[in-house]
Amino acid sequence: MAEAWTLKGEMALSCSCTVFCPCVLSLGDHPPTEGRCQTWAGIRIDSGNFDNIDLGGINVGLMMDLPGIMSRGNWTAALFVDDKAAAQAVKGLTRIFTGRVGGTTHLLSILVGQFLGVRQVPISYETKDETRHVHIKDYVEGAITPVRGKDKGENVTIRNSQYWIAPDVIVARADKSRFRGFGRNWNLAGRSSEICQLDWGNQ
Repeated sequence: MAEAWTLKGEMALSCSCTVFCPCVLSLGDHPPTEGRCQTWAGIRIDSGNFDNIDLGGINVGLMMDLPGIMSRGNWTAALFVDDKAAAQAVKGLTRIFTGRVGGTTHLLSILVGQFLGVRQVPISYETKDETRHVHIKDYVEGAITPVRGKDKGENVTIRNSQYWIAPDVIVARADKSRFRGFGRNWNLAGRSSEICQLDWGNQ
């Protein structure tokens, strides 16, 4: 297959929904709790490739602004790629995250109506205790912590869903969540977040 790709890692996502994002269970058919969805995500790529280009060790970020029900589309999106990534890796990641090469992210080619482009900036994605700390220079400051479950050592998790990002989703809350850029200034602290293990590709 031309432009074959794979990507494994972890995503921490923060959105404007108040309790938990209904899109996970409704698969995009239920409106966001605030009527529209404002969201950013940080992604740590542990391993992956775009054709023969190694993507392992690269951090990525996304901004998405949805005017209503997810499945109706007309999203606005932007992509952030770590400044340490080589030009060919940035090109491959852009094709992946705009859905142009099929596979897991193909939906983005259908649902995103306006793509604001790619910014290559320093991005860090760190885990301290269980909190995911995401920093996208000049754009994002985030700290995402899982919601504790009844059983000690286990977090509240939605399992075996058909959610396109991942079948298992850790329910989380944003301790800190600021996004500034592209004419937007969001403070999503205290609102819905999720943590997902990614196993994506088109093979």
